[in-house]
Amino acid sequence: MPTVEQVRIGAAIPQVFIDGPVDMTWVRDWILRSEALGFDSIWVQENIVGDFPCLEPVSLLCYAAALTSKVRLGTSVMVAPLRNPIQLAKSLSSLDQMSHGRLTVGVGLGGRTGDYPPFGIDPERRARRLVEVVEVMKALWTQSAANYQGQFWQLDGTPMEPKPVQLPHPPVWFGGSHPAALRRAVRHGNGWMGAGSSSTAQFAEAVEHLKRFLEESGQDPSSFPISKRVYLAVDNDQHRAERHLREWFAVRYKNAERASQVSVWGSVSSCVEQLAEILAAGAQHLMLNPVFDELEHLEIMARDIAPQLVSI
Repeated sequence: MPTVEQVRIGAAIPQVFIDGPVDMTWVRDWILRSEALGFDSIWVQENIVGDFPCLEPVSLLCYAAALTSKVRLGTSVMVAPLRNPIQLAKSLSSLDQMSHGRLTVGVGLGGRTGDYPPFGIDPERRARRLVEVVEVMKALWTQSAANYQGQFWQLDGTPMEPKPVQLPHPPVWFGGSHPAALRRAVRHGNGWMGAGSSSTAQFAEAVEHLKRFLEESGQDPSSFPISKRVYLAVDNDQHRAERHLREWFAVRYKNAERASQVSVWGSVSSCVEQLAEILAAGAQHLMLNPVFDELEHLEIMARDIAPQLVSI
C-alpha cells in the first residue's frame, strides 16, 4: 500500500451537464473552492462529439489556470489520436506556460472506435497514431528545431515556441488497461491512470501487469505514478446514491449498469473502505469524480474522506 507521503487526492472539474445548461459561475466557484480546500490536482475528461453538453478539456483547463495558482491541472484522458499533434503541442505548452508549470497530460485511445470516422481517421491504426502524437509533441517541446519521421507526421527542423515550463516536458500519463496499452504506457509515458469505467478488480489486475512491465524495462515502479479515476456518490441512502450514478452513466456512457459495476457509493465510512481497496491495489493517486451535487461533494471529500485515506 502507498505510504502517507505518496497518497494524493485529486478531483474532477464539473464539465458534463446532463440536467441543464452549462453554468460557468458554478464551475468557477467549484474551481476556486477546490484549490482553497487543498486538493492535489483537478482534472478534465474529453468527449468532443455527443448528445449532452461537455466542455472541451484544454479550453476548460486554460480557464482553471487563470483562476488558480497552486493546484495541478490534468487531462484524464485526451483522445490524442483525434488531435493534430502540432496544434496540440502548441496548446498544451501554452497551457503549461499559463499555469506556470502545473500541467499533467493524460492521453489514451478512448473507449469508442465509432468516434474516429467523423474525424476522417481509421480506427484500425489508432494505437500507432497515439504513439506518434506523443512523440511529435515531445520533439516539439524539447528540440529547438524538431525532427521526426513517422507514418503519419514528419517534421524537418520545425520550430515551436514557447516551450513548456516543465522540463523536459509536462509529465505524460497514459490510460488503457489492455496489456498492449500498459506496455505503451511504460515505453512512452511518465505515469498511468486507470479508467473510471473499470472496477477495482480490473484496476488491480492492470497494476500487476504494469509493475511487471516496469520491472522488465528496468524502471523503478516507485517513480512511475499510478492513479485511478473513481466515480463517487456519498450518501447515507445507498439506493439513492446508486440511482444518481446510474442516471448519470445512462447519459454519459449509455450504460446505466456500468455505474453499479465500477463506482464507489454509500456513507462516508463505506466510501473510505472502498477507496482504501483501490489504494491497496496500488494506486498512489485518486481522482475522485462525483456526478451530482459536486460542490457539496467537494467539501465532504476534503473534510471527511481525504484525511482518512492519507492516514491509512
